Amino acid sequence: MKKLGRRSALSLLAAGSASVYFSVPARAATTVRVGYLHTLAVDGQMWLAQSLGSWQRDGIDIQVTRFDTGIALFQALVGGSLDVLSTGAVISNFPARGQGKVFLINDVEWATAELWVRPDSGIKSFADLKGKKIATTAGTTANVFLYEALRANGLDIAKDVEVVNQPMPQAVTAFIAGAVPAVALWVPFNLQVEQQVPGAKMLVDASKYYPQAAIVDGWATRDDYYSANKDLLRRFIRGWIVANDALVNDPERSLATIGKQYDGVSSAQLHAMYKAEKVFSAKEWVGRYKDGTVTKWLAHVTDVYVALGAMQNPTPASQYFDPSLFLSSV
Repeated sequence: MKKLGRRSALSLLAAGSASVYFSVPARAATTVRVGYLHTLAVDGQMWLAQSLGSWQRDGIDIQVTRFDTGIALFQALVGGSLDVLSTGAVISNFPARGQGKVFLINDVEWATAELWVRPDSGIKSFADLKGKKIATTAGTTANVFLYEALRANGLDIAKDVEVVNQPMPQAVTAFIAGAVPAVALWVPFNLQVEQQVPGAKMLVDASKYYPQAAIVDGWATRDDYYSANKDLLRRFIRGWIVANDALVNDPERSLATIGKQYDGVSSAQLHAMYKAEKVFSAKEWVGRYKDGTVTKWLAHVTDVYVALGAMQNPTPASQYFDPSLFLSSV
């Protein structure tokens, strides 16, 4: 029997409708300006869709720009320099303030957020964090996770610790240099900590609080772009589905392809990042979209932002998240 090439094998692993989808002749390409964070839970399906050509086959040519935080991503989106973005917890922030529409979910950040302490800090437990400085990036997945972790252990993020707000690269650098005793981060920034701070201890990761405090990654766009480009967004979703289901069904081959975008990250490290997220097939996502699970997860994170003082009277997740484009594309 003839052996399938990587592209053919991955294509066959995708959603059941993929064979019909691939038979459609390519159409004239439309450029979509995409912003993203460089972490597997956010950009994994994006790189795989690019490699498989699933967007190109449906007339989409993506132009990508990398950002360090979801806040910077949304600022660029709102400013008009991006059409769509992929990010973490911040998809429950800006859209809840009336700035953006969520239309697609990547995965759950099951264990991608982590709290690390230095070996010379004297911190052995959460009780030892009281009065200590913790570096993180305000408004991000790491900040939401830190709030949940402290609250679960009887600490108030506003009263019991001092949060040092820095862009994540600087927050990690401060931790490595010893300027702060603790840092709340997201992978793959943990790799720098492991390599440069021998003896550093991870106190907890986000999996401890799943599913009650699940944080989802996903895609958002501007309200005007959403209103004017629903057919384009459906095609975008179809291309994502092909990549997503290939990742779910054959992670080994998929991660080998995605890994080409991760210089300096070993295969073992990339697999560890993959295990830190929960990915679901398109069919599995259908159930979570329909029964309100996704809306509930988004709403919970919005509630955390309210508790952090980031907003008041937010737009409900049921209004800023539209499941219909995905459900009509599967």
